[in-house]
Amino acid sequence: MTVFILVAGAFTGPHVWRDTAARLTADGAEVRTVALTGLGGRPGDPGETVDLETHVADVLAVIDAVAAEAGREIVLVGHDYGIHPVLGAADRRAGAIARIVHLDAGMPRDGVPALAAVPDQRVRDEVVERAAGGGEWGAGVELPPPDRDGWSRWGSTEGLSDAALDGLTALAAPQPLGTLLQPLRLTGAVAGVPVTGVLCTGNGPGVEVLQILVDVGDPAVRALAEAEVPFLELPTGHWPMLSCPAALAGTLIEAAAGGGHRLAAADAARTPAHLRPFLIDVPERARERAGNTDLYPPDGPGPHPAVVFVHGGPVPAEARPTPRDWPTLTGYARLVAGQGVVGVTLDHRLHAVTDYEVAAADVADAVERVRADPRVDADRVALWFFSGGGPIVADWLTNPPAWLRCVAANYPILAPLASWGLGGSRFHPVRAVSRAGHLPVVLVRAERESADIAATVEEFLAEATRCGANVEVIDVPEGRHGFETLDPTDGARDAVHRAVGAVLARVKG
Repeated sequence: MTVFILVAGAFTGPHVWRDTAARLTADGAEVRTVALTGLGGRPGDPGETVDLETHVADVLAVIDAVAAEAGREIVLVGHDYGIHPVLGAADRRAGAIARIVHLDAGMPRDGVPALAAVPDQRVRDEVVERAAGGGEWGAGVELPPPDRDGWSRWGSTEGLSDAALDGLTALAAPQPLGTLLQPLRLTGAVAGVPVTGVLCTGNGPGVEVLQILVDVGDPAVRALAEAEVPFLELPTGHWPMLSCPAALAGTLIEAAAGGGHRLAAADAARTPAHLRPFLIDVPERARERAGNTDLYPPDGPGPHPAVVFVHGGPVPAEARPTPRDWPTLTGYARLVAGQGVVGVTLDHRLHAVTDYEVAAADVADAVERVRADPRVDADRVALWFFSGGGPIVADWLTNPPAWLRCVAANYPILAPLASWGLGGSRFHPVRAVSRAGHLPVVLVRAERESADIAATVEEFLAEATRCGANVEVIDVPEGRHGFETLDPTDGARDAVHRAVGAVLARVKG
């Protein structure tokens, strides 16, 4: 019989699994929920340091109790913080575990504390500050649970009803700081246990985005592809056991059976999606490379208007070719150059979601170099952003300069995603659009966009409508994120021509 051992995340305990456990039991599985010390289990003793090892011991006790019964196949499920004690325990009982399921959880490494996986930098700083008053691992110090409005700092609350959010808040417990600060210790034995990832797409990337990361060279995700780790998706936020318990139960059963989508490993014989040909056959055109910037000048002496194309990301620093050589960017640059406008591509240093400051500075520097080129009309420039480059748009919507004639964005992320922990940063176009004045914005929206990114676009459009911003939307029927190389349809080609026409009309005018 399959026995699911369920380990909850920060501030929560066995109660969050109630409905999911009932569904699993009804489907013939056995369920054990782990009551972690201080989080639904026994309270810590006065003066006791409740740390990660304490919780590893809690999980080990349940594993040993189940393993003592014959005919039991253990599937160990860790949600959020819970994956850390799960891995610590599985590393010591690797032979007893049939599979580990990472439920909207990261891939912790040996020697790294759970705090490193907390998305919100402000939370991480608060934990470190609180820990300064305790001994090793912040002995005896706890982090208060979030209030009702604070859960989004720990993950997306998409899909949670008001009642579920009220219950999550009412039953939350303080998190002992030692559980977040003590490094995870792994011998390597756990590497032999089969693993499945369950992605909550309302809180972070889905399978398609992970495949893109494999293709552009992200070493961590490439390792998952090479290991043939299966992934399953749930279209909800960070707490699926509360937002969709029945769907989660079905997903866990599928995970236990080894089901799921496996990422395609990097293969020289397979052209990655982002390196497939641009959907429009654009004539080749000579480029001029200077530093991190490429210019595609049109015919004639100029000065000409210019469009600067800003790639998305994060893109691993090791990615080759670099984004300015990707067919989508070079295709657009050659397309506008053929219509009398300087096309510009560049590389910026958005290698992680913590890099927006440096990436934005790279873009601003490149724009000034372009404007200083004598072949460019410095008073007629447009900026065109893609995908994860979208948050940088906020800098240009806030008090836009007179020479900026238009901002365009294809399948952009227009507010920091919940898993990024950047909610308080300046890179938030939804908040910036009210300051854009009459600056034209051309938004190219993919019909089959992922739910988490689509939500930021809709939020942006709602705010744009409220403040009367000048936004033109061009929809790509059946288009996906990165449709220029993924979906070479007539509808997609028409959308590209309409978008280019809209931008050039403004930059030439």
